[in-house]
Amino acid sequence: MRMIPFRRGACFALGYCATAARRANWSPVLRPKSTAPKNFTDYESMKEAYRPRVPARFNFAKDVLDVWEAKEKAGARSSLPALWWVDEQRTEIRWSFEELGFHSRRLANVLSEECRLAQGDRVFLILPRVPEWWLVNIACLRAGTVLIPGTSQLTPRDILHRLQVSEAKCVITDESTAHLLDAVGSQCPALTSKLLLSTRGRQGWGDLTALMGSASADHVCVDTSSDDHMTIFFTSGTTGSPKMTLHSHCSFGLGLTINGRYWLDLTDSSVFWNTSDTGWAKTAWSSVFASWTQGACVFAHHMPRFNTSTVLQTLSRYPISTFCTAPTAYRMLVQEDPSRFQFPALEHCLCAGEPINPEVMSQWRRLTDLDIYEGYGQTETVLIAGTFKGMEVRPGSFGKVSPAYDVQVVDDEGRVLPRGTEGNLAIRVKPHRPFCLFLEYMGEPEKTAECFRGDFYLTGDRGVMDKDGYLWFIGRADDVILSAGYRIGPFEVENALIEHEAVAESAVVSSPDPIRGEVVKAFVVLTPEYKSMNQYELIRELQAHVKRVTAPYKYPRKIEFVDQLPKTVSGKIRRVELRKKEWDHQM
Repeated sequence: MRMIPFRRGACFALGYCATAARRANWSPVLRPKSTAPKNFTDYESMKEAYRPRVPARFNFAKDVLDVWEAKEKAGARSSLPALWWVDEQRTEIRWSFEELGFHSRRLANVLSEECRLAQGDRVFLILPRVPEWWLVNIACLRAGTVLIPGTSQLTPRDILHRLQVSEAKCVITDESTAHLLDAVGSQCPALTSKLLLSTRGRQGWGDLTALMGSASADHVCVDTSSDDHMTIFFTSGTTGSPKMTLHSHCSFGLGLTINGRYWLDLTDSSVFWNTSDTGWAKTAWSSVFASWTQGACVFAHHMPRFNTSTVLQTLSRYPISTFCTAPTAYRMLVQEDPSRFQFPALEHCLCAGEPINPEVMSQWRRLTDLDIYEGYGQTETVLIAGTFKGMEVRPGSFGKVSPAYDVQVVDDEGRVLPRGTEGNLAIRVKPHRPFCLFLEYMGEPEKTAECFRGDFYLTGDRGVMDKDGYLWFIGRADDVILSAGYRIGPFEVENALIEHEAVAESAVVSSPDPIRGEVVKAFVVLTPEYKSMNQYELIRELQAHVKRVTAPYKYPRKIEFVDQLPKTVSGKIRRVELRKKEWDHQM
């Protein structure tokens, strides 16, 4: 095959097909809406059809991607690329499954031979939406290393914590984050390899592009057990630092079939765009496993920041048939008036990450003639419940239980409650634990145990199941804040605030917001010497301080100065009282 370098020099690995780099010039009228049969006809049929078989040995690269590669070579798959990437200049990269296999095998050899990583070693990855992010995901599967994705918004303290507790041996990033890793790398004795995606290079770092360019494409995928460790995601809680959520090869690699086949409703003729940040589990959910189990084309736009105009133009310009984004994004999009655009290929719209406002669903429907199908899940799970294609959309409900789980509403002791009664949303784990549930919070057996009550895993969310089996979200059972799809633990923000000399005490809760659903609000008790300072200036200073010491998306968008915080007799801050007051005041 002909070898050609990607445009943008060393910013991308060497390609080998004529479609690898070109100026976008796609006319969506060339691909009409799909008339392929859907994956199921009704909810009960879907439940009946779901009969998963969990093999003793499983690896997504070998047992799924390589199978699609073989089908592609045999002409048994559509001509769509497996990965279709565009950037702000409308430059494209399109890779087939064969090309994904070629590049990822070379990268797997880099990890095994150049970095000397063994099966089970951990790789910390921070890259934006560039094609290499997908290659690292697949290469880690092939090499048997455990991938730890992170968002580019992490601060040095966030990075240090993740590297130290995970004992990652390798980091892969680009120029935007390399200096942060250099600042903390000396404090991470387990770290032995650093790979950089860059046009300039950096002392102490291996050149990812050059190493891939010289590596062999001959690689035999490691033999992994279904229960072997595959990936770790850090997730925030109400107390302490983010926890390591561990998944196996079957929990995500096989379990997310439920998302791709039944909720996203994908086939190998689908072009699917999910806008999630590469640091979050939702990107692994939708842009790797769920989509490629179905042989769908994964569409990706580099888009450093969410831009409504860019999103609408992209949906209009490219043959995207399935679109998934956060409810916050839909709230922004309907304000932009999507009716000014035509989406000739778009068939199926979905959302997840936070509850979506029924009015936003109504506006989107009115402007595009398409419903938004809500889904509900967690970093610890695959899809827990959803409004599946073919089901009645009930605005305000996130649908019915996924066939992967037995979900019930239970009390605090794990007893099932009657329909229509508010309680804890829970997944039955006895007598049989679902294979698609996370393995554990690594190194924190107590926190793992706290999630289980009686026969159930408690999601930490409160809800109601109506008489028809539809689930309705009430709120978090703990104090975790869900803002624009981000999960933010109050402890992390409070911990950052208390480091500022102006702050004597602080309490962080959620506050309603018309765009983000809810935002972080901090109630702050000032030290005596700062009580006379200009409050407007002090708010800005505290917000900037939090942005510096923790991920910027966690900063308090609202700050209120108070003389004292409500506390229990034992001195524990009553966040629940502050949260109730905040929401009651805003309603």
